[in-house]
Amino acid sequence: MDNAERFWNASLEELKRGYVYEGSHCVCLLCGESLEKGIIYPHEGTFYEAERYMQLHIKEEHESVFSYLIGLNKKITGLTEHQNRLLQLFYEGKSDADIQREMEIGSASTIRNHRFTLKEKERQAKVFLTLMELLKEKDEHAPTFVDVPPTAVMIDDRYNITEEERAFVLEKYFQNGSLTTFSLKEKQKLIVLREIAKQFHSGKRYSEKEVNERLKVIYGDYVLLRRYLIEYGFLDRQADGSEYWLKQ
Repeated sequence: MDNAERFWNASLEELKRGYVYEGSHCVCLLCGESLEKGIIYPHEGTFYEAERYMQLHIKEEHESVFSYLIGLNKKITGLTEHQNRLLQLFYEGKSDADIQREMEIGSASTIRNHRFTLKEKERQAKVFLTLMELLKEKDEHAPTFVDVPPTAVMIDDRYNITEEERAFVLEKYFQNGSLTTFSLKEKQKLIVLREIAKQFHSGKRYSEKEVNERLKVIYGDYVLLRRYLIEYGFLDRQADGSEYWLKQ
C-alpha cells in the first residue's frame, strides 16, 4: 500500500492522530515513515516506544497534523485562502478581536460570522461523507480510482484514473523495469511518474548524482524525468540542486 492510499483510507481518528497501525508497525500518514512496535528508539538521551517516538517524529518533521493538513493544496482541503488563514489563527488560539485586527477585516462580529460559516461547512461535510458511505453499499458499478497523493500540486482531470487504466499503462510502457517512451498523454505521464517515484524512499536525501543514477536505469532522458518528478510534486529539492527527496 502506498502512502496516498493509506492516507485516504484512514479514519478520521487516525488522521487526527497522524499515524496508523499496520501489523507490528506504526506508519506515519503524512510521509510513510514506519516504526516497529516493540523496538525502543533513542532521542536526545531519552528512549521511547514506537508510538511515542512517532508522535515526536510528527512534531519534528511536520510540526503537527494540523500544520500538514492546512498546508495541502486547496483542491484537497476545499478551503479558500481566506478560510485557510482563519483556521490557522483559530488554531493558534487567537481571539476574534485579535484576528480582526491581524487580518484587517470587518469587526469581531465578522469573525464570528466566519466561524458560523466554517461550522456549517463541517456539518455539510459530515452529511456528504455519510451519503458517500451509504452509496458504497449500493453502487456496484463504481470504478476504483487511484488515490490522489496529498502532495499533488496540479490537481485536475489528469487524476481521473482508474486502477484498470493504471495497470494497462504500466504494462504497455514498462518493459523489464525500463520505460519505453515518455511521449505520453498527461494522464499517462502521471501514472508513469507515480510508479517511478517508488524508486525513492521517504525521509532519505539524495544527491543529484544518485537521483540521475536511479532514473538512468529507467529511461535514457533522465533529466526530463527528474524535471517532471519535481513539477508534478513527487520530488522536491534544494534550490541549488544539492539534495533531492521524496516530497511529503
